[in-house]
Amino acid sequence: MTQDETTMTHLVLAPMEGLVDWRVRQLLSATGGFDLCVTEFIRVSQNLFPAHVFYRYCPEFLQGGKTASGTPVLVQLMGHDPELMGENAAFAASLGAPGIDINFGCPSKTVNKREAGASLLKCPDNLFNIISAVRRAVPDHVPVSAKIRLGYADKELYLDNARAVEAAGAQHLTVHARTKVEGYKPPAHWEYLARIREAISIPMTGNGEIWSVADYAKCRDISGCDSFMLGRGAIATPDIANRIKAYDVGQTLAKQSWSEVLTMLLTYIDLMVADDTTENHQAGRIKQWVAMIRKGHDQAADCFDQIKRIRDIGELRAKLSEDRDNPENQRQNDQIAAE
Repeated sequence: MTQDETTMTHLVLAPMEGLVDWRVRQLLSATGGFDLCVTEFIRVSQNLFPAHVFYRYCPEFLQGGKTASGTPVLVQLMGHDPELMGENAAFAASLGAPGIDINFGCPSKTVNKREAGASLLKCPDNLFNIISAVRRAVPDHVPVSAKIRLGYADKELYLDNARAVEAAGAQHLTVHARTKVEGYKPPAHWEYLARIREAISIPMTGNGEIWSVADYAKCRDISGCDSFMLGRGAIATPDIANRIKAYDVGQTLAKQSWSEVLTMLLTYIDLMVADDTTENHQAGRIKQWVAMIRKGHDQAADCFDQIKRIRDIGELRAKLSEDRDNPENQRQNDQIAAE
């Protein structure tokens, strides 16, 4: 596929439970390159949630449904009861959600035991009924989208599920190119994205195993997609979206310096402290992020070894600040954007 210079790739920050909260959305959207974010899923099981639940998951409601840098944030719902999903979607829309996304892809054992997430992919009617109910409940101007995997235990129903999403009235489909059973194990099967894209007429976003600009280019060429969702790759390399956008227009951006990444992590601590989260939560989230950054930045491995037993947030902040101010860590990385 030859990238048309007039068509810029659309990039979406994935909704990763227990990781991409509003603070991470704020930091990564400010870093640049993302066109859209999606909240962590709100598990709909028994009730119509009150407003404070939606505000907890999506405080961006208070700033027009966008991050501080202006990136729209969709509200993601997950559940198996069509009418209850519709009621919660309608309420989220009334609060100002720019769009409603429905999760049919979560591989969690706990979630799937409760007939939600990827377990619903066993029967295309599940998708059709839930999406139809949400589409009926939500005002016409509010888009409804869905995220699926290639199937549950196998890929037998991958086209049927995709067609059910379209037939139910969704305006957009995101496909994680693995089954529930395959989880997050490589490879992602990008060739199936091309087959789905050709079988439906609504816009589609490809997702799965995009860790670098080179991965993006390969996935684009195989899938034919012009929209991609970045998950773990965006956590491991926070500026990947920016570098993909630069690649699209024939430019090359050096990867962020380790010092720049540490500055972002220190800002993350500030945001958590200002929000009165516990020190245990703050330290846990920072260590979780540094552990994932090891795949994108070599310096993160040593950093993680040095902080993994630190529980005091002041000590943790001091260590990150010391590394940030190290002149060696302020040097721009030599890697080119295609890495």
